[in-house]
Amino acid sequence: GARTISIFQKPPGVIPPGGSTTICCICQCSYGSFMLYKGSRRLHTLELSGSRAEFSISNATNNDRGAYICHYLEGGTVLARSNELEISVEELRLPRPDLSVLPGHEVTAGADVMFRCTSAHPSTVCYLYLEGHTRAQLLSREQGDYNLSHVQKGDSGRYSCQCSTLNASREWSAVSNTLDLVVR
Repeated sequence: GARTISIFQKPPGVIPPGGSTTICCICQCSYGSFMLYKGSRRLHTLELSGSRAEFSISNATNNDRGAYICHYLEGGTVLARSNELEISVEELRLPRPDLSVLPGHEVTAGADVMFRCTSAHPSTVCYLYLEGHTRAQLLSREQGDYNLSHVQKGDSGRYSCQCSTLNASREWSAVSNTLDLVVR
């Protein structure tokens, strides 16, 4: 049947030059291999350990910027492709924001939670990351709040946030502390 591959960055966020991150590809697949592409260029064949493969970027440079895609192959045939994962490498000049969650780290399914990303720098826009997901959530500009209503088990996981200025030079903060949300 049709297989889906998820691709994500661990830990998530814009990485500083010289920093590191890992690109993870996950597939409910049996045997076979992953190939990692950046644009149309094939980078690596990744060995599967269980249902996932990982590719580490260390000592990141501007050359590591770009869109990455995983292909899953069996016997040389591509059976599935992931979404694009955009990797950004930027100097992190702003102070690290602080992430908090209300009412708390452990909530009951169906509850409403609010993530607050507090940046010491005025006039920034902040992004909320959930490890294992490709896309970041944009936090509301005024308070840096993100409301998640009627949370489900799938909302459990490791969250962090990161902020950037809105001006032309677009400066970034370091990534915040991480928070583990548990939905019971």
